[in-house]
Amino acid sequence: MWQTLKSISSLLISFGMLMLGQGMINTLLGLRSRIEGFSTETTGFIMTGQFIGMLIGALFAVRVIAAVGHIRSFAAFASIMSVTVLAHVLYADPIFWFALRLATGFCMAGMIMVVESWVNERSVNENRGKILSLYMITSYIGSGTGQFMMLLGDPAQFQLFVIASMIYSFALVPILLTRATAPKPSSPQRMKFTKLFLVSPVGVFGTVCAGMTNASLNGMGAVFAREVGLTIAQVSMFMAAAIFGGMLLQFPIGRISDRFDRRTVLIAATFCTALSGLAVIWATDQSIYILIACIALYGGMSFTIYPISSSQVNDMADRSKLVQISAGLLIAYGVGASIGPIVASQFMSLTGPKGFFIFTTGVNCTLILFTVVRIIQRRRHTNHKASFMPLGGMNISSKQLYTAAVTADQEKTDGSKHSKQS
Repeated sequence: MWQTLKSISSLLISFGMLMLGQGMINTLLGLRSRIEGFSTETTGFIMTGQFIGMLIGALFAVRVIAAVGHIRSFAAFASIMSVTVLAHVLYADPIFWFALRLATGFCMAGMIMVVESWVNERSVNENRGKILSLYMITSYIGSGTGQFMMLLGDPAQFQLFVIASMIYSFALVPILLTRATAPKPSSPQRMKFTKLFLVSPVGVFGTVCAGMTNASLNGMGAVFAREVGLTIAQVSMFMAAAIFGGMLLQFPIGRISDRFDRRTVLIAATFCTALSGLAVIWATDQSIYILIACIALYGGMSFTIYPISSSQVNDMADRSKLVQISAGLLIAYGVGASIGPIVASQFMSLTGPKGFFIFTTGVNCTLILFTVVRIIQRRRHTNHKASFMPLGGMNISSKQLYTAAVTADQEKTDGSKHSKQS
C-alpha cells in the first residue's frame, strides 16, 4: 500500500493543484461576473459552460490522449487552461467567457482522465478502493483550500487570475517528473440512456439531480453568498465549509447505505439536504457562524447523493456491464450539471439570492417523491450489493478509478464465494 502511495504521490500532487485552481477560479468567476455587471442569468450561463465542456471532454478527450500520449496531452491541456484563465481579464463579454469556460472544462476533463488512468494503472485490486478514497480526499481538500486563495487579492483586479494561471502551470511539474509508467488510454463503450434508466430509475434520476444541485453550488454558490451580504473572506469560508462538509460525511453515510436499503438512505440524505437548504435561507439573517454551520451540513448531505445513486445503479447492474454503466452515469451527471447553474440563476433572478436554495430544495423534493414511488413499485432487490465508493461532487470524473474499484470489489466477492463453495 505504502509503496503504491509513494509511486503515485506526484500524480496526487498534480491533481490536488488542479482542484486548488478549480476551486479558486469557480468562486472568482462567479464574483467577477457580478462585478462586471452581468445579470444573475448571464452569470449562470457563463458558469454552465465549464460543465458542458467537462462533459464533452470526458467523452472525447481520450482521443487526444491516445494520439499524443499522457504527458504531452496533460501539458497541452494545462497550457490551454493557463491561457484561458488569463484571457478573462482581456475582454469582459459573456459569450467570450462562456467559450473560455467551455475550453477550460474540456481541458480539465482531459487532465483528470490522465491522472485517473495513471493512478489506476499503478494500483492493484487489493488497495484500489483505498487509493480511490485518498484520491477523493485530495479532490475535496484541493477544492476547499482553493476557496481561501481568494484572500490573496481583489476579485475586481487581475492578480487572482494570474495566481490561478500559475497554479495550473505548476500542476504540470509533478506529473512531468514522475517515473510512473503511462498507461494505454481506454474508451469504454457507452450504454444507451434508455437501457441505463431501466437498470435503476432511482439511481439514474438521482445522478441527474445530483449533477444539477452540485454544479449549481459550484457555479453559483459564491454569487449567492455575496448577494446575501457576505464579505470576500466570508464567501471563501462559506464555499469551503460546503466542500469540507461533503468530504467528512461521504464515508459514514456511505457505510450506512451499504447496510440498509440504498433507496431508503437516499431518501433520508435527500430529505436532510432539502431541510439544510431551507436552514441556509433562514441562517442568512443569523450570525455568520450559524450560516457556515448550515452550509456545511448542506454540502455534507448534498455531495453524498451522487455516490449513493451511483452505488444503487451498480447494485442493480449486470456485473459484466460495469464499464458501460460507469460511462452512462457520467453522461447522466453531466446532463444535470449542464442544466443546473442556468436554472438556478433563473430562480435567483426571479426571487432573489434565496431562490438558489428554493431551486435545490425543489430538485431534492422531486427526487424524494420519485424514489418513494419507485419503492412502492419495486421491492428491495436481493442481489449482492456493490460496496459504496466515494465520488467527488466538485467535478465530472472520467470514473476509470471508480469502475476499476467496483470491478475489483466484485472480483473479491466472487472469489470469496468460490472459496466457500470449495
